[in-house]
Amino acid sequence: MTFNILWPAMRWPDNREIEVASVGEHTAHFCERYNEVTDEQWASCDALVSVNDIPAEYRAKLTRCRIFVTPKVGFDNLDLKAWAELGIPVCNVPDYGTQEVADHAMALMLSLMKGITFHTRELKQDPKGLWRPALNPYGKRLSVCTFGVVGLGRIGTAAALRAKAFGMDVVMYDPFRENGAELSVGIRRVQSLEELFSSCDVVSLHLPLSADTEKLINAEVLSHSKPGLVLINTARGPIIDLDGLYQAMQANHVQAAGLDVLPEEPANPDHPLIKAWAADEEWINHRLLITPHSAFFTPESVYDMRFKGGEVALTYLEQNRLNNCVNAQWLKQPR
Repeated sequence: MTFNILWPAMRWPDNREIEVASVGEHTAHFCERYNEVTDEQWASCDALVSVNDIPAEYRAKLTRCRIFVTPKVGFDNLDLKAWAELGIPVCNVPDYGTQEVADHAMALMLSLMKGITFHTRELKQDPKGLWRPALNPYGKRLSVCTFGVVGLGRIGTAAALRAKAFGMDVVMYDPFRENGAELSVGIRRVQSLEELFSSCDVVSLHLPLSADTEKLINAEVLSHSKPGLVLINTARGPIIDLDGLYQAMQANHVQAAGLDVLPEEPANPDHPLIKAWAADEEWINHRLLITPHSAFFTPESVYDMRFKGGEVALTYLEQNRLNNCVNAQWLKQPR
């Protein structure tokens, strides 16, 4: 039996060879925008693959679709209950950028703690006069530092192992992980965010965005920070209350921050923290690094997310086996 797999809004502008290869002899259909998909394509597809949610007006046209795959880790932008009510499981692709994101978290930490961007920017102004190797505002020997992980999932575990390789003492906070999860990777557990922030030199966030985690890292939590704290976020922007971070950095509760994600993307130039950073205001100079939600990106990770999107869909269609279903709690009777 031949299945129809539909990509209704392509994210990547180049050819479709990866997606076609992922479904083998089955039929792959591609459109650039939702409104370009014909009624017949909506009705005849057996699976959908899309980074963004499908608007309700198009979901109503799905008479044969059995699975919706979002080829990325996060699914906070999807109406999971609405899909479950249609009897359609939603699956993500959580294993395409684990190494890349963990590496990026380390890169942000090292750039701040080793003064990489600090020295580069100083030397650009005066390559000779500012040749000051001993001037590193946040420099510490990593092996005497404590590295905190919030969220010990795939990426959090990968980050913890990398920090251990630097000789750091690693501590985790994750109320959803079973007892002993920390012991399997040789790290310690604490029971509260306040305890984590008060004892760590670096805190790296690796938890999903949900109603419970939005603005979880706020002014109150940050007020407990150990002096000199470096905060890293490669997870989801809204997990940090940006107003709270602005206040914490002004009050020196947080010494420096490396952010790959923001509550508003692209960055809101009118937010006080972003405005101060962009203007190189003296109080924040060299204390904030921002990258454009790029932690996941390598050619290899892009290949994985594109290929595995079709692969996850086909595994269900051919074998009736769901991988990485994220709406199972609402899904009573799959199609």
